[in-house]
Amino acid sequence: MLIGEYIHTIDQKNRVSVPVKFRKELGRKVIITPGLDNCLFVFNMKGWEKVAKRLMSSENDLSFLRADQRSFNRNMFGQAMDVEIDSIGRILLPDVLKDKIKPKNSVAIIGVEDRLEIWNDEVWKSYKEKARNEAEALAEKLAGRKDE
Repeated sequence: MLIGEYIHTIDQKNRVSVPVKFRKELGRKVIITPGLDNCLFVFNMKGWEKVAKRLMSSENDLSFLRADQRSFNRNMFGQAMDVEIDSIGRILLPDVLKDKIKPKNSVAIIGVEDRLEIWNDEVWKSYKEKARNEAEALAEKLAGRKDE
């Protein structure tokens, strides 16, 4: 399971170090794709295959007939890139994906169970604060209870 939060700098060649804790579970090759909430998702190959299968499935295997699914799949698959983790544990953030999160000198790398998320570290700080302030209301909502 991928858990934890790390801040890492981006070097001049757009490489960022993957936290040691995550490298074994990720393997040598990962898929980076646009995520949700202004971050990037990073999956190991097995995790990506699982996600891809779920995104492409429908009751009759004709997922391309639904406009909403086509649009989402184009975003996820069309911009996904496979990247190798180098011998010292770094990955290259392709320009097209890096530009989506607009980091300055560092990024936040967040372990979220089956994937990593890469955030502009300033955006992550704001998002984390907002989520912290809403945690109790979100817990109630997820539990299926209404506010009293």
